[in-house]
Amino acid sequence: MFKLNLKIAWRNLWKNKGYTLINILGLSIGMASCILIFIFIRFQLSFDEGYQNGDRIYRFVTNWKYNSYTDYSQGVPIPLIAAARNEFAGFEKVAALLRRGRILHVKDDRGKVILKTEEGVFYAEPDLFEIISIPWLYGKPVQALAAPNTVALSESMALKFFGGTEKAVGRSILLSNQTNLKVTGVFKDMPENSSFPLKIVVSYQTFEQKNGSNWDAVASQTECYVLLKKGVHIADLQKPLAQFNKKYFEDKKIAGNQNNSFQSLSDIHFSERYGNFSDTSITMKEIYGLAVIGLFLMLTACINFINLATAQAINRSKEVGIRKVMGSKRQQLVIQFLTETFAIVLMSMLLACILSELAIPAMANLFSDNITFSLFSHPAIFIFIGILIIIVSFLAGFYPAMIMSGFSPALAIKNKLSVNSSGLNLRKVLVVVQFAVTIILIIGTLVIIRQMEYIRQKPLGFTTESIAMVNTPGDSLSRTRYRTFKEQVLRVPGVQMLSYCTIPPLSEDTWTTDFSYNGIKNKDFEVRISIADENYFKLFGLQLLAGKAFVKSDRARGCVVNQTFIRKLGITNPEDVIGKIIAASGNESLPVVGVVKDFNDRSLKESTSPLLIEPNPDEYYKAAIKIEGKQLMPAMRRVEALWNNAFPNYIYHAKFIGDEVNKYYESERVMGVLFKVFAGVIIFISFIGLFGLISFVVTQRNREVAIRKVLGASTMELVKMLNSSFLLMVFIANLVAWPLAYMFVSKWLSGFAYRIDLSIWPFAIAFSISMFITLITVSIRSYRVAAGNTIDALKYE
Repeated sequence: MFKLNLKIAWRNLWKNKGYTLINILGLSIGMASCILIFIFIRFQLSFDEGYQNGDRIYRFVTNWKYNSYTDYSQGVPIPLIAAARNEFAGFEKVAALLRRGRILHVKDDRGKVILKTEEGVFYAEPDLFEIISIPWLYGKPVQALAAPNTVALSESMALKFFGGTEKAVGRSILLSNQTNLKVTGVFKDMPENSSFPLKIVVSYQTFEQKNGSNWDAVASQTECYVLLKKGVHIADLQKPLAQFNKKYFEDKKIAGNQNNSFQSLSDIHFSERYGNFSDTSITMKEIYGLAVIGLFLMLTACINFINLATAQAINRSKEVGIRKVMGSKRQQLVIQFLTETFAIVLMSMLLACILSELAIPAMANLFSDNITFSLFSHPAIFIFIGILIIIVSFLAGFYPAMIMSGFSPALAIKNKLSVNSSGLNLRKVLVVVQFAVTIILIIGTLVIIRQMEYIRQKPLGFTTESIAMVNTPGDSLSRTRYRTFKEQVLRVPGVQMLSYCTIPPLSEDTWTTDFSYNGIKNKDFEVRISIADENYFKLFGLQLLAGKAFVKSDRARGCVVNQTFIRKLGITNPEDVIGKIIAASGNESLPVVGVVKDFNDRSLKESTSPLLIEPNPDEYYKAAIKIEGKQLMPAMRRVEALWNNAFPNYIYHAKFIGDEVNKYYESERVMGVLFKVFAGVIIFISFIGLFGLISFVVTQRNREVAIRKVLGASTMELVKMLNSSFLLMVFIANLVAWPLAYMFVSKWLSGFAYRIDLSIWPFAIAFSISMFITLITVSIRSYRVAAGNTIDALKYE
């Protein structure tokens, strides 16, 4: 029976090749989009899965609460690690995990350096590998990382450094030009979906500041992980945690109401407040948003199938009538029509898999995170595909099957059938909903594009053009070469200026601290510290509002603050702060010698920080070099040669300010591309849906159009009559979509401290696009009917 149904289905599909092709295109594009979204969501949800005892793994995080704002960090004070081990009875294991950038020299058996590289090096206690289970190829973590000056490598690093995992064990690596590390173990490479990108792990005993005692110093790259004892729940530790915070923060009067809390392993990748070592995260709101978009894409594809199927229903009415007269039951007809739908869905899925496989490389490149996506990487994808086929076959096929199988055989054979008005109204509602979401996506896409243009074009308050940030070593020997290096660089053709500093004007590398102003402790906010020499202001084009920039002789005797700093202090006249004394925590007191005009020191998502700029040659880690644009690349090659000659034991790194600024808006760039793609897909699907519905209408009204034409109606009048209802539906869809789109884009724009003003233009453009597409789509079909021969429609009457 199934074979017979399949054969009949194939004949009907082949007979209506045009409708079949449209159905397959619509469903395949919708399903391909769903598959791609599912692959991405599954990858994100799989982060940090598979660890033994994963539900018992937590990390400490740090929080601050000032009078005017709160702050968060995944980092912890170094003394917390030992204190946590002693204070909490509910911990089975406690381990530190720190990351620092280090220069490595790899030597051969004769002691000759064969490789010099700069890598992110992790310092870890042996218990870390008891908390997160990682397979080891050689060595055991308890022994391998117990002693100072030992290191374990990932499988890929062992291959890179020594040509194989077996060859690596027992070899030595020079760390930071001063410490020889012995390779004592090799572990399997960490998966891509891990918050622990461990490649080089040095024993914690090797870390220079392991005995630090400052509870007020928190670095985001210093983390502490714990494994709870069996039977202990995180709620059981809230009281001991409150006592811990009181003992080490409140009683010590640590500034900013600093305290620690716990974060579970499963929450790390999805955290909005706290970062992680993999530097990748996504919020659950974004995942839910993608899932909703995928669901809607699939539903609209099903709606289109329903519209096209019902458009053909009248054409198959005689077939249904004859089948019923010959003894077919309604259940058999439903199965027949569902079989046809299943065949179309199956063919659509095969095409969808091909489209997905072709689109996966583009999707991987879009996210730029060295992520590998694959259509066949996980059994869950096959399960999803199977479920998708079943659900789509049912959703798309059930309603048309019930309509067609319910035809009266007498009326069907006499060709006197008409589809009830409620069914038509349902389809109109579906088209309105479909176009409403299409319009929302069009408006969202236009606003995102406009906001990204605004970000690229908005003056940041400093110069970014043709400025390179070059790293400089911070050891005492290298610092003695700074002056010579600067003099040599300034003689390079095209180099205009050089300034030593810690960070560029816009940077997410923040160092904030509490401070006193004129002897009074400030409790409302912290000040951000930036270290720079006297050339910093001129090189970046920073504008002074009062006072002056410090000069070379001002070391540790003057500082410059910005407008936001004095505004938060309640001071309106910049001249009033000149000469006042600021004492930042850990620094000596400094008089204010100047006030600089506000510039964007962080991304445009965030407001300008209260800022203090001071000179300190012991803290310069970068050189900002301004170069004439026409000689940029030749000058940079010459700078690199001079740098390598001045600092031969270190690795040269240079980045252009403009490129670094663009990286802060990577997620918005990705969102813009996704919205463009999804808007295009839904517009295409909507085009097919409208074509299906106009086909249904003209089929129903074919004889009416012919009679009107006989009675004198012109072709344009008939086209207008057929088009009017569709234009009305799209107009209603605009009215529905506008308030929803306004709420969506307003919410998205609120994430930027600096944003465009939301105007009527995105809504007007979306209205014009939707009406134009509707007019073109329905006019193609309605014109053919209106211009057709009336005899063909009336010759059987």
